[in-house]
Amino acid sequence: MKASIIGTTPADPPSVLLVEDDTTLWRLYLAYLERIGIAAVHAGSVGEAKAALVRHPPSVVLLDLILPDGHGYEVLRQLRASGSDAPVIVITSAGSISMAVESMRAGAYDFLVKPFSPERLEVTLTNALELRRLKRLERDLVQEPTDRFENFIGSSPVMMAVYRTIRDAAHSRAPIFVTGESGTGKELVAEAIHRLSPRAARPFVAMNCSAIPRDLVESELFGHVKGAFTGALQNRDGIAARADGGTLFLDEIGEMDLPLQAKLLRFIQTGSYLPVGGDQTRTVDVRFVCATNRDPLAEIRNGRFREDLYYRLNVVPIELPALRERGLDILLIARHFLEIFAREEGKRFTGLDAETERLLLTYRWPGNVRQLLNVLRNVVVLSAGGMVTPDMLPAALREAGGQGRTSGAFPAAATEPPGIRPLWRVEKEAIEQAIASCGGNIAKAAVLLEVDASTIYRKKREWAREDEVKV
Repeated sequence: MKASIIGTTPADPPSVLLVEDDTTLWRLYLAYLERIGIAAVHAGSVGEAKAALVRHPPSVVLLDLILPDGHGYEVLRQLRASGSDAPVIVITSAGSISMAVESMRAGAYDFLVKPFSPERLEVTLTNALELRRLKRLERDLVQEPTDRFENFIGSSPVMMAVYRTIRDAAHSRAPIFVTGESGTGKELVAEAIHRLSPRAARPFVAMNCSAIPRDLVESELFGHVKGAFTGALQNRDGIAARADGGTLFLDEIGEMDLPLQAKLLRFIQTGSYLPVGGDQTRTVDVRFVCATNRDPLAEIRNGRFREDLYYRLNVVPIELPALRERGLDILLIARHFLEIFAREEGKRFTGLDAETERLLLTYRWPGNVRQLLNVLRNVVVLSAGGMVTPDMLPAALREAGGQGRTSGAFPAAATEPPGIRPLWRVEKEAIEQAIASCGGNIAKAAVLLEVDASTIYRKKREWAREDEVKV
């Protein structure tokens, strides 16, 4: 099944209500749907469709308009009256396109003209499901009353999407693969998933694969028996045993040697492992959350990471954005930790002045949240208190902020050589042109650009936030 078709989580797989009375056609369409891994319920009349809407609320409706006992509009009206957000895709013949257009005015999402290929059906369903997912995300963003989630601070659209994925994935057993730059909070993701999961009462065990000598990683993970190597004076359990029933978080997993990656793959597949020097297999029940700050696909191409291990782990991917991509979250985090650090040091700070806020927003933060916290700790320790002003910040941050940067993530264009434009500007123009060419349909523009529609929504929100900062 293609990930683009799902657009949801393993706990919320997509389903289709197919309303078609022609036996040959509905069997053909069911075969198309089965080929792309989507479950479907068939109805051959208006009455059957209305009953199916109640019994099996769908993710998407494929609707023929001409039915034995009435018109497809009746199904569309009941769906909308029920409050369902399932997009409706009308199936029509070439001679009835005008009816399909009318149905779109009545609330249908799109239409397919008979005959259509399975590829055409797949693209249309992908767009419809993505639209539904994004509408739900936007609804959650509006309803979200706080800028806090577990141990995270921030309410930017990119982080709200991360929160939603964490919530949706926490209750499953599926492995989680977290990517993101150093300092973005990958361990916070693992902790949040554990706390929100049915395993919350069991152990959460973390291991940083880059912090342990390579020749000791296997022993740390799987344990060892007495005499397995020099210094192994007694049997010792590894973190796999200690995490039994709970969650095992392997940070910087890309640092593992390839032979150990093969053993880890077998452990993930079977739940069984062999302690170093041992001859008896042990079995445990753990939930895997792994993370890396490297590009896993580049590591695979360079022969440093097993492709089969990557695809085994990458069931639910979570990509953490860099701090510079989170807009005004920077100030929320800064104010929160300024208050905490001031309380710890017994000092009183009243906030950040406007120029300090500008510097924090325009700095690129290569060390992400971890670097921001270090800067704030430095300010609190070395300053008496009061309003935080630019002279309290590290010199490197002040100098970076005075080099003509405009706002957020966008550098100034004053020194552009002829014929060269900033990449962000080229990207922005390409996205805006695609949206305009598709008549404002972002889902269709995303398909043509070969990106996720959520990426376009995120970019648009970032541009809007950048405009707010400029003002």
